[in-house]
Amino acid sequence: MSGTKTRDRKPRTGAVAGAQARAGMRRASAFLARRSLDTHRRAWVAVFAATAAATALLGAFALVLGSLLLAVPPVERYAGADAVVVADQRVTYTAKPWGGEPQTATAYLPERVRLDRSVLARAAAAEGVARAVADDSVPVVAGRGTSAVGRSWPAAALTRYELTGGRAPRSASEVVVDSALAAGSGGPGGRVTLQVDGAARQYTVSGVARTGHRRGAPAVFFTEARLTRLAGHPGTVDAIGVLAERGVSGDALRAALDGAVAGPGGKGHGGGERGPRVLTGAGRGEAEQLDALGARGDLLTMLASIAATVVMVALLVIATTLAQAVHQRSGELALLRAVGATPRQLRSAVGREAGRVAGAAALPGAVLAVPLGLLMRSLLTTEPLPLPVPWWLPLAAGAAGALVVALAARPVAVLAARSITRLRPAVALGAARAPEPGEPGRARTAAGVLLAVAGLGSAGAATAQGGQAAALAASAAATSLIIAVALLGPWVARISMRVLGAPVRWAGGAAGFLAARSAAAHHRRLGAALTPVVLVVAFVCVQLAAGSTLERAAGRQASDALRADLVVTGPAAGIPSGVADAVRGAPGVSAAMGLLRSSVVLAHRQTGDPELDRYPVLGVTADQLSGTLDARVTAGDPARLTGRGTVAVGRDRADELGAGVGDTVRLRLGDGAKVRLRVVAVYERSLGLGEFMLPREALAAHVSAPRDRQVLVRSKDGDAASAVRRALAPYPGVDVRPARADDVRISPSTSDQDDALIVIGVGVIGGFALLAVVSTLTLITVGRRPEFRLLRLVGAGRGQLLRMRALETALVTVAGLAVGTAVAAVPLLAFALTATGSLPYLPPVRYGVLALAVTLAAAAGTLLPGAGSGAGRTG
Repeated sequence: MSGTKTRDRKPRTGAVAGAQARAGMRRASAFLARRSLDTHRRAWVAVFAATAAATALLGAFALVLGSLLLAVPPVERYAGADAVVVADQRVTYTAKPWGGEPQTATAYLPERVRLDRSVLARAAAAEGVARAVADDSVPVVAGRGTSAVGRSWPAAALTRYELTGGRAPRSASEVVVDSALAAGSGGPGGRVTLQVDGAARQYTVSGVARTGHRRGAPAVFFTEARLTRLAGHPGTVDAIGVLAERGVSGDALRAALDGAVAGPGGKGHGGGERGPRVLTGAGRGEAEQLDALGARGDLLTMLASIAATVVMVALLVIATTLAQAVHQRSGELALLRAVGATPRQLRSAVGREAGRVAGAAALPGAVLAVPLGLLMRSLLTTEPLPLPVPWWLPLAAGAAGALVVALAARPVAVLAARSITRLRPAVALGAARAPEPGEPGRARTAAGVLLAVAGLGSAGAATAQGGQAAALAASAAATSLIIAVALLGPWVARISMRVLGAPVRWAGGAAGFLAARSAAAHHRRLGAALTPVVLVVAFVCVQLAAGSTLERAAGRQASDALRADLVVTGPAAGIPSGVADAVRGAPGVSAAMGLLRSSVVLAHRQTGDPELDRYPVLGVTADQLSGTLDARVTAGDPARLTGRGTVAVGRDRADELGAGVGDTVRLRLGDGAKVRLRVVAVYERSLGLGEFMLPREALAAHVSAPRDRQVLVRSKDGDAASAVRRALAPYPGVDVRPARADDVRISPSTSDQDDALIVIGVGVIGGFALLAVVSTLTLITVGRRPEFRLLRLVGAGRGQLLRMRALETALVTVAGLAVGTAVAAVPLLAFALTATGSLPYLPPVRYGVLALAVTLAAAAGTLLPGAGSGAGRTG
């Protein structure tokens, strides 16, 4: 028994001893961390600033992305409806990736997918339905150019319009006008000029109505029969608004309608393949804004890509700053190791320091994330899709940013300290005397070389591909090369010094000699200084030059393609179909062609995964095309672009699809209709004119409102503007002016959304990278104060030290700009040569602003913290 007790006591005694040892180790680590934080406050300030900025940036992006995910279209037009029945606006494509399970891609259609009119009777017969109303709409121009929406009078109940005077329309010549239009019509009994399609005509105002739910264009109400004729699709309807019987709940109404309207009914032959949808509550807004969710998805994709870059930049900056902070204490860590501190104690102490600094920085960073996120949110033009900000979202966004930074800081610091803490005490004593390490370790060097090779390989792959694949390969090349430079920083610094050291020594005298020798002796320190400069230069150059290169090439192609000298423009509702014919018959006009704009959806595979990509498309008139546009046809004949089964394709897209003249391509039109089109021409200027051109008559049947956006006019001799204006007299709101390249290019040269993404992507992230430049160089300068005092002791003057630091600033700036530009040039060359066939382009003013910002940041980090370093006496 006693023996058993003795055997049982030994393990317990050992466990207690182990627990006491671990507790002692934790106390020792905590003591070291606390003392080090007090001693190295100035060094940790730079780390604090970098981690706080990273937290704010990550939290701001989390706020914007969360707000976008919660956004839904507002309910306005159907505010008075209890439910809305619409066709499905989504199209899908299912394919099996390489060696995986089948996957499905989904895209939203930009044009209205209409319902078969038979669905109206099925919806009206559903249990709990008091009334079902067909709701069609047509664009209307009222008076001298006011855009309005034409609807049937029964549909007024869906928006809760109420008569304030007069009565409902009873004949095809009567209308009820919105109160916003009543002033120009004289009220009930007056006359109003309306242009729906064709020339304008007079209508009698039978009544005036108003609603408290209108935010868009004012409405004009026709009789139901008249509106159906004007809409031009009597067998289908845009949507069906449903009014429920008293006491019927939304869930019960939806269930009854789901059962009643189930089955075929969408006329998109792709968009409506899953049958009609029943929308209730906040979901009714989807029936009003067709492409709001599709635009949200595109914006989410772009912002998610920027956010991924933010995470990469933030982690790289934090890692660089922490590594430099730990490296500057390598002598102290080596000395502690030499006097008996265990590697585990030192790593724990360093990790505790970094964790405490990151934790302290996370709170102000999370607070700053809220105003920064709200500022970024205000830049996004998401109308008509308001971005909500519920009270909990800023808190969650700030917490997310703080969590990422706090979790990343400690392991990075521990990893940075491994080179010293793993040394044996005797070896560490030598390291304490010479704390500056040599070249990077083999693992770091090998990783950097592999990433550099991978980046060059991705750039080479981009030149052999096209379209989205080339853009992805170029982006991967840029990311790989930036990280490779960060890993190979000391090697990059050594090469830079061999190139720039001699000019610095020659131009700077004694100060230049000191600057060159200091940089040559401390490659790792110079590499740490170069990394954030290279990061900001490469990132900003890639982001700015990619967009400006495409914009410049598209503008040049559109300008070269434009043969028309005049263009007819109209109100937001579009140009009536009769305008092109009227202009074509005017004296002095040799050609006139309306441009009908829409989008098509292309189903394809990207690295084996199914993809659905949307491309803008032009609807053109074949016999007028050559007189107004020169697409630079390389094969086929654009005059054969007639009927409903032909298409002209851009050369790059044709190569990607493997299609030539006589082959067929499969597309989904804007309303989801699946079509097989025969290629009749291949052309070069696809950046300016788009990837596809279709006959106008074929495209018009698949757009929500078949109205031209522009009419291009080619004069025979001289100026035909006066004759064209006379021909346009019956069409209010339509005008003529000289043609410009932006009138024909497939997308505008700039947009508010693009500008917002540039500000967010370049301004915010570039500003953070510049802050990283300042904090890293400040940290390095603070750590060099003993060096500056030693130089003063051996006779260096204050002016010499100031000039030395100025030359070092110039050295870091020039080397960082050169390396960063070279890193950006590799993927940009691959992208530009593939996408445009030309060299990349960045406006000199933008590059000059970037160089100035980098120079000021480097000066702030190098000169200001060391301003007082030479103030002490020499003796």
